[in-house]
Amino acid sequence: MPAASAIALFCLASVALAVVPGPAVTYIVTHSIDKGRRAGLVSALGIASGGLVHVVAATVGLSALIASSATAFTTVKLVGAAYLVAVGIRRIASREEGDEIQSVPAPHRELYVQGVVVNVLNPKTALFFLAFLPQFVDPARGAIWPQVAFLGILFALIAFASDVSYALLADLLAGRLRRSSRGARLRRWFTGGIFIALGVTAATAHRVS
Repeated sequence: MPAASAIALFCLASVALAVVPGPAVTYIVTHSIDKGRRAGLVSALGIASGGLVHVVAATVGLSALIASSATAFTTVKLVGAAYLVAVGIRRIASREEGDEIQSVPAPHRELYVQGVVVNVLNPKTALFFLAFLPQFVDPARGAIWPQVAFLGILFALIAFASDVSYALLADLLAGRLRRSSRGARLRRWFTGGIFIALGVTAATAHRVS
């Protein structure tokens, strides 16, 4: 276990990083606005689960492979980008009957799996864990991997709490938008555009040397 002072500093740094909106927050807020609070919460859970996959990868050294291999990084990056763009295009193309006021709820399992895939296929998350976690690891306090695993899980929990807050806030602010037929059409184009933008952003990500 890292020292208590290191854990406290890590928590402060994690909160500061987690509350800054990024692609994961944008993804969660988009679903919360489009499909409601439950969709946002399930998406946040999926993102958190994908983050835990990266924690495991960092613990066993797979993140180092992605960071050191341009081919591995590019492959993961492009697959993730293509997935996001496909989700966006499907969202824009799927006309709900009469663009009805209430959006059709998506199956929670689908939203959860989608969140996991989005985060797992984000190589920037892998590089983040690889760069951030070791700063708080103390080799003098024992084996490295248990410390990396502990800190990774702690960060995932902090990020999940932040993501849930964003999902709830987005749902609260989007209530009026959902009650208008024009809002239904705007949501469809807005959310689809967000996914496509996230995909383009992911596709242009550069590997950290």
